[in-house]
Amino acid sequence: MHTSRPAPWVSPLLCAAVLIAGVYAAVSGLGTTRLPLLVGGLVVLVAVDLAEFRRYPVRTPKPVAAALLVLRAVLYVGVAYVDGSGLARVLLLLLPFTAYFAFGRGVAIGLAAVCVAVAVASTPDWYDHVEQVSDLVMFTVGLVLTIAMAAVAVRERDGRIRLVESHRTVAELSAAAERARVARDLHDDLGHHLTAIVVLLEKAAAFHDREPDTAKAAVLDAEQSARRALGEVRESVRSLRTFHLLAALDELVAGQGDVTLTVSGSPDGHDTGALHALYRAAQEGITNSRRHAAARCIAVAVDLDAERARLTVADDGRGMGAAAEGFGLLGMRERVALAGGRVDLASTSAGTRLTVTIPVARTA
Repeated sequence: MHTSRPAPWVSPLLCAAVLIAGVYAAVSGLGTTRLPLLVGGLVVLVAVDLAEFRRYPVRTPKPVAAALLVLRAVLYVGVAYVDGSGLARVLLLLLPFTAYFAFGRGVAIGLAAVCVAVAVASTPDWYDHVEQVSDLVMFTVGLVLTIAMAAVAVRERDGRIRLVESHRTVAELSAAAERARVARDLHDDLGHHLTAIVVLLEKAAAFHDREPDTAKAAVLDAEQSARRALGEVRESVRSLRTFHLLAALDELVAGQGDVTLTVSGSPDGHDTGALHALYRAAQEGITNSRRHAAARCIAVAVDLDAERARLTVADDGRGMGAAAEGFGLLGMRERVALAGGRVDLASTSAGTRLTVTIPVARTA
């Protein structure tokens, strides 16, 4: 987003006009023009502008702006003194114009009034000459137009700055949301599979001596779960493939004899984000039933109709207690809320029931 200083061309343009008029006056013999001093003063003015714009491309700090304003005022008066054409007085318009950017409208109007007073004081008997009255009127009109131009330029500059800041805020929020999403995905994917692996390996260790075949089967199941975890991590990194809820659920419960899956309805017409939230909720529900409730049987049910998508994970464990609101459930609630749904959790000593409901998004 472009946020450079507004109207940087005004000062060089007026300096160029004064230079042309001064050269013409010197060549034509109009008035007394000290051309070397005129050119030198204008070059210094342009150099000051360029140095300020390069050092402070958007807004000059007030102490620096005040010092530069005094320097410019001295240079304007000096250039006007050595200019025989009389056009150098137009440079005074730049005082309120420049002041507006650093100090605001009040200071700019005050400087404009000072400029008018100086112009009147430097024009003796101006009220007796129509040309001089006309020049003063035009000078005053120029000051008014200059202040108006500065006001528009300042509003444009401030608007661009606010827009840049809003874009930066949006970018930061987007990055934060993406970090939260990655954290949820890592927790849901790895947490689920690592819990399953731990349970299976504990089973293998327990049955190693008494039932070698059972222990071997548990190790093989742990290996399959580890491979699924690796595949899902790779898929999360890519995040480009179309998500299929039913296939993902079948893969989720495959090889887990303590988990049953029931699906009714069709995912057609349901938002992909909502279906993905249901899948993550199923992962978290199964993981929590194993990790915290020590459940022996876990029932996963998905009901998809034209009005809403609903997931239920019920177990026969001892309940989840204080662990029910850990990071996993917090991430689940955030994900489901982003999809426009809600999470209901009922946990007692006789078992836990997790219900996720996401209404179908309606388009206008």
